[in-house]
Amino acid sequence: MDGIEVFADWSPTAVVFDCDGLLVDTEPCWTVAETEVYARRGLTFGPAEKEFLLGRSIEAVGEELAKTFDEPGQAAAIGAELQLLTAEVIAAEAEPMPGAHELVELIAARVPVAVASNSSRHLLRTALQRGGFGDAFSVSVAGDEVERPKPAPDIYLLACERLGAKPQNSLAFEDSATGARSALAARLRLISVPTFLRPDFPGDWVLPSLKDPDLGKWIAGWPRSR
Repeated sequence: MDGIEVFADWSPTAVVFDCDGLLVDTEPCWTVAETEVYARRGLTFGPAEKEFLLGRSIEAVGEELAKTFDEPGQAAAIGAELQLLTAEVIAAEAEPMPGAHELVELIAARVPVAVASNSSRHLLRTALQRGGFGDAFSVSVAGDEVERPKPAPDIYLLACERLGAKPQNSLAFEDSATGARSALAARLRLISVPTFLRPDFPGDWVLPSLKDPDLGKWIAGWPRSR
């Protein structure tokens, strides 16, 4: 069954967006930084490594890279190295994803919105500013502001709490499997726009783009709650 049919008789009371790879095209920026971190150690960074790290918190990435690089005890230092490089690239090169501004504006005119990211507060702020979303969200949650980042449900639960919305009445937008698991664990309905599409990618509605015309038609039919 198509997602638009799944959602035909339902509309959310709040919407929570992921940021990286969903609203702002930061994944190429992360790839530049990740490639450099690997190259400094004489290693090659490719699609398999990218998909493995996608959507993880910087703490989890640091731990995985410390294992990959055989650098025990250096997880925090590797994470900090990667964050510094990534922030520089994002600030200089990141752009909004196609259709992201239009989608946020369309939804924000109808229901409260928030952004919930596994990135640190510094990286989230940098990405939102660079992407032109600096004033778009009065509610935001970063990965270093919760005890358990994605794929745990904490980030989405906190975002819904700050919006004054029940998770089961809210909708999430995600691009990574890690983020999708987080949203579903928090009991939000989920629209996925995968960076890496697989046949079993989680989501109530899996779309190729935020510009999908059926998505726009569905949202335009929501009642305005504010």
